[in-house]
Amino acid sequence: MTGHSQFALFKTQRFWPLFVTQAIGAFNDNAFRYALSILLIYDLGPRLGFNAALLNTASAGLLILPFFVFSATAGQIADKFDKAMLARRIKMIEIAIVALASFSLFTDQVWLQLLTVLLTGIQSAFFGPIKYSILPQHLERDELLGGNGLIEMGTFLSILLGTLFGGFAIRWDLGRHAVSIVMIGLAIIAFMSARQIPEAPAPQPDLRINPNIAEETWRMIGIARERRDVFLAILGISWFWFLGVIFLTQIPLFTQTELNANETVASLIIASFTIAIGLGSVVTNRLLKGEVSVKYVPVASILITFFIIDLYFATGSLRTSDSSTLLRPADILTRFSGLRALIDLALIAFCAGLFAVPLYALVQQRSPLQKRARVIAANNIINAIFMTTAISTQTTSTLPYRPAAQREEWEARGAPPRRTCRAR
Repeated sequence: MTGHSQFALFKTQRFWPLFVTQAIGAFNDNAFRYALSILLIYDLGPRLGFNAALLNTASAGLLILPFFVFSATAGQIADKFDKAMLARRIKMIEIAIVALASFSLFTDQVWLQLLTVLLTGIQSAFFGPIKYSILPQHLERDELLGGNGLIEMGTFLSILLGTLFGGFAIRWDLGRHAVSIVMIGLAIIAFMSARQIPEAPAPQPDLRINPNIAEETWRMIGIARERRDVFLAILGISWFWFLGVIFLTQIPLFTQTELNANETVASLIIASFTIAIGLGSVVTNRLLKGEVSVKYVPVASILITFFIIDLYFATGSLRTSDSSTLLRPADILTRFSGLRALIDLALIAFCAGLFAVPLYALVQQRSPLQKRARVIAANNIINAIFMTTAISTQTTSTLPYRPAAQREEWEARGAPPRRTCRAR
């Protein structure tokens, strides 16, 4: 397959059901996470006296934790059973999880909301080895790179749309209803699309599942290290997620403190960053003409470093002495240094797409068929380690916790009327 024909995969049942299923899952995960984040920061935290910043960090941790705990089991299950069957069952369970998540938005039970975040992470941990290890079973060798590029593009665009929808819709008068209806409706569509995924026979049906999670996790990492090129690719993918977590989690603070700009600029940066990753993911196939090769990966990493350095100098010239006036999108776009910073961020993301997609394809293509899902699971575990490290190494230099100010901003945005806190 050449770069000109990768979109033809959308016409095949070998690809489009998985693409739709994965994209909807990414949308729902982020719609709920960001809707909950807004509720915690602007409503529940100030009203119930919780530290919203701490709860938001705990929520992010609960989303990553299942990848440490359940990836080893998920990888074994994906190698032992038909992956299409597993996808259907996981997406059926996801409907119940999404329904519980929607219900939790209408309550003041923070523990229930955090529990649903954890359940969402568990579902993602079990689906992860399936979605990547099934591609080599359904796609031809020269389609694998293009298929990975489209999956990554769909994932990041869904993350963007879910983030924007959840963050904005929850502020409407009927925001909780809107978020709930959309998430449940999409979860049902995802299950229906999962039913269309062609069979993907188990590569090792006689595999005995090891219930010892710690032992199997360590053994799975050992399986990933059997091939040096595969393990190095996994480390490269993990670096990609390490960098991505740092950028995406720091964009709001970066926008305020470094660019001296408002939250609309932050949304513009997140949008351009996410779309650029998707574009880079798709362009990769055109550059490599369907060949699974890492020849552009070093070039992409060098360019990422160059644009990060240039971003540092661009933001330095954007700082103004009048910190009381936050810059708007028009202010950023009409200044050379502002436009330069946006272009730097977009190019960093674009090169990140060029960097990651060939590595994913290499891991899939060069992993042994009988162990492929477990190698993908090992990749998820190491990714989680890198992402957790990225979160933990970031300083606690967040915006000051001002419950009253947060509540006023929440109400000014037209949020639902405050409810009286129920006695417990």
